[in-house]
Amino acid sequence: MLTVDARRLGDIGIVTAAGEVDAHSARILRDALVAAITDGTIRLVADLSEVTFLDSSGLGVLVGKLKDVRVRGGELHVVAVHDRVVRVFAITGLDRVFALHDSLDSALTDLGSPGQV
Repeated sequence: MLTVDARRLGDIGIVTAAGEVDAHSARILRDALVAAITDGTIRLVADLSEVTFLDSSGLGVLVGKLKDVRVRGGELHVVAVHDRVVRVFAITGLDRVFALHDSLDSALTDLGSPGQV
């Protein structure tokens, strides 16, 4: 089961997911990211530190939303800590496309946010 929470820290949107992102649950993650972008947020963090499984459906959501924010001049950073999730990014080469972080603080610092969560 996947749970998703969205919040803002200044002008940065943080979408936190926990559980497994697969073909059945990827839409939940997509909907949260779409809502943030629709609200005008173009600097986003997808905090997947509590995601234990990510398949191609989840990757597709992230790639699609990365394109959406880049068209608007924004960024999408990803926090991934579980080996299975990090390995999926490495195997697909998406570790060279996304700014990957091992903590939310690292992602926020990279985005220039002085406030820590």
